Amino acid sequence: MRITRGGQVSIPAPIRKRWNTSAVTLVDHGDRIVLQPAPDDPVEAAQGALSDEFQGTSIEELRERARDADAHASERRWPA
Repeated sequence: MRITRGGQVSIPAPIRKRWNTSAVTLVDHGDRIVLQPAPDDPVEAAQGALSDEFQGTSIEELRERARDADAHASERRWPA
């Protein structure tokens, strides 16, 4: 695939049809990127998905976890 000057890529029609989607998410793993089909309504799709995992967790702890995850991702992308 080629990336246009505007940063766009084209997903072939057979793949779009197989996944029946018009939207994708891009996940940066540092050494590779992954495109995944995105749900039509991501809020509805995510509703309740994490409720058990984070039950009883304070907002401060959730923020600390998010900061740690972001720092770890940055270290993978730009090693010292």
